[in-house]
Amino acid sequence: MTDTDAKIDTALHDEEQRLLQQIGEEPGFFDQVGGLFRARNAWVNWLMIVSQTVLFIAGAYAAWRFFEAAGVLEALRWGLPSAVLLLMSLIIKLSMWPEMQIRSLRSDLALLARDRG
Repeated sequence: MTDTDAKIDTALHDEEQRLLQQIGEEPGFFDQVGGLFRARNAWVNWLMIVSQTVLFIAGAYAAWRFFEAAGVLEALRWGLPSAVLLLMSLIIKLSMWPEMQIRSLRSDLALLARDRG
């Protein structure tokens, strides 16, 4: 590595450290989840959580009936809806992760833009 490369690496490292100090620490998981329910469109997230909870409870009840079933046909009548309801519940819950990431990215970009200009 030449002297010029070392100077470039040092300058980049110093700038990176300065930017990381400006950004600060990323909020914790529960702070990010709580932010979903305080945003402008919080009612959508509340609706999704309520529907996810209802689907999960219905899926758990159908799973319980599936395991209590005596015959094959009765097991199918409870097992398939149970699987579908539980998968729907999972999909709704997982759909909130990208929104949390977007909110985190937006706040970081806003902080950088404020500091730059």
